[in-house]
Amino acid sequence: MPNYNPQEALKHYRQAGLEAEVSTASPHRLIQLLMAGALDRVAVAQGAIERGDTALKGEQISKAIGIVTGLRASLDLNVPGDLPANLDQLYEYMELRLLHGSVNNDPAALAEVSELLKTLKSGWDEIAP
Repeated sequence: MPNYNPQEALKHYRQAGLEAEVSTASPHRLIQLLMAGALDRVAVAQGAIERGDTALKGEQISKAIGIVTGLRASLDLNVPGDLPANLDQLYEYMELRLLHGSVNNDPAALAEVSELLKTLKSGWDEIAP
């Protein structure tokens, strides 16, 4: 009889559900999903630092940086006003803090990025699509 791993099955189930949600999501919802994904990756990386799991920490921070880079790339810098440029600078700062957190095993840097993302996500969640 083959070995059954319920955790692996749950992971595949969640992945399939996420893929279905992404394929039908509005642009507004996609940004929400990206922010939630970045928050999840940062939280896992914080736990990995606490446990001394360097490989997992690096993997999760790399994914978080990729998500923040994607959020940054999605900005329309041609929109009038200061908001797009300010968000671009904030996302750049988050990328640098994540890198610092990874290189220096600094959970405070990751906590800072997490709080910034939570604030942004909270504001984004309040915007009607």
